[in-house]
Amino acid sequence: MKVMNVIALILILVGALNWGLWGFFQFDLVAWFFGGDSTWLARLIYALVGLAGLWGISFLGKCQALCCASYKK
Repeated sequence: MKVMNVIALILILVGALNWGLWGFFQFDLVAWFFGGDSTWLARLIYALVGLAGLWGISFLGKCQALCCASYKK
């Protein structure tokens, strides 16, 4: 599971970077890197980023446990 969490975190960061670049510069890094937003490889990356985001929801429970522990001190 630890490897899955690391892969998910990397994909979440790729997604965040891509959205940030799109928001500031209207530049789609994934589309640029993989030859367009309609290529099968770019669409695969978009899908994996989306699945990683869903997987990342499980991080919220871990984050809450860490945050609450620091408040109890």
